[in-house]
Amino acid sequence: MHYFNEDIAFPKIKKRIASGWIKQVISIEGKRVGDISFIFCSDEYLLDVNRKYLNHDYYTDIITFDNVEGIVINGDIFISVDRVKENSKVFETSFDDEVHRILIHGVLHLLGYKDKTKKDKLLMTEKEDLYLKLFNDSYLIIKNV
Repeated sequence: MHYFNEDIAFPKIKKRIASGWIKQVISIEGKRVGDISFIFCSDEYLLDVNRKYLNHDYYTDIITFDNVEGIVINGDIFISVDRVKENSKVFETSFDDEVHRILIHGVLHLLGYKDKTKKDKLLMTEKEDLYLKLFNDSYLIIKNV
């Protein structure tokens, strides 16, 4: 797992803990971890990616490029830190919680989950909540050791 930043300062996340959690999620889902890159960037950078590669002309919080090969999970996940900050205000959650939600959201896309229909979006949100609880429970254990 690799973490990059493009045109913004790198957000303060615990990469080792996040990577361990993501590996655990992928394993629970019956898949294997391959090469996953998280690229943190600004709204403008992600808008350019959205226009250039997807022909979409709107802001988004995440774009996931799937390079999965069988059960091996590979991909590039672009995350707008600007959108994550805004979403944390809108949903009245901490920036850290919103970063973790968006990280697992991208990984769930790589695992094959979709969010275009109401039914798919509901399942995606349920999975996000389940795995965020796993993260929070695991992190509390690590933090208290």
